[in-house]
Amino acid sequence: MKISYKWLKNYIDTDLSPEEIAEILTNTGLEVEGIENYESIKGGLKGLVIGEVKACSKHPNADKLSVTRVNIGEDKELPIVCGAPNVAEGQKVVVAKVGTTLQTNDGELEIKKTKLRGETSEGMICSEDEVGLGDSHEGIIVLEEDAPVGKPVKDYFGVETDTVLEIDLTPNRIDGASHIGAARDLVAYLKQSTEVELKTPDVSSFKKDNDELNIDVEIESPEACPRYSGLTITNIEVGPSP
Repeated sequence: MKISYKWLKNYIDTDLSPEEIAEILTNTGLEVEGIENYESIKGGLKGLVIGEVKACSKHPNADKLSVTRVNIGEDKELPIVCGAPNVAEGQKVVVAKVGTTLQTNDGELEIKKTKLRGETSEGMICSEDEVGLGDSHEGIIVLEEDAPVGKPVKDYFGVETDTVLEIDLTPNRIDGASHIGAARDLVAYLKQSTEVELKTPDVSSFKKDNDELNIDVEIESPEACPRYSGLTITNIEVGPSP
């Protein structure tokens, strides 16, 4: 059973770290056997910023290279040598600064200050496959004209990050097979020392439409099962889960 740290906090107000929550859940019988970080894009696009190509000219010593000056919202424009055929002045582009480690489709790549055929390069203008946004290596990523210079690329593309707790759920703890179930145990533990409540989703908009699709339910052992409830739902489309 995988529990999202962010989703869990929808049901309980807490500043506890994922590690602290994992310890509490384990102590209450929901053993957390692993904690992992989640990023909707591998590497989280860390160290990448939006830049504007202020100048672009042919490399004096290489036919397939261009020498650019790129504004990334800092005092100094960066000199960057670029090998992409589609780079041009005025473009808004994805820039990896010196010191950034890219998570490319082929592995990690650390960006360093270097010289290419005699021209200084202090960064990299990136293509899709160099930052994990796709498989294309035909040219650099060209952003919309209104892309704000200096803005972190992770914010521009809305990269999501989270921490996932993996619970080794035993069959007798089916009550913990949901985010609300895990939150309920967490609330019960924390109530020993602090004021905290379980926040459940608002279901006020959930209305019964009709009674046309009845299902007969017979409780054969009222002592073991004093109440059983159910409902039928129509017009459901089977599709990929979120």
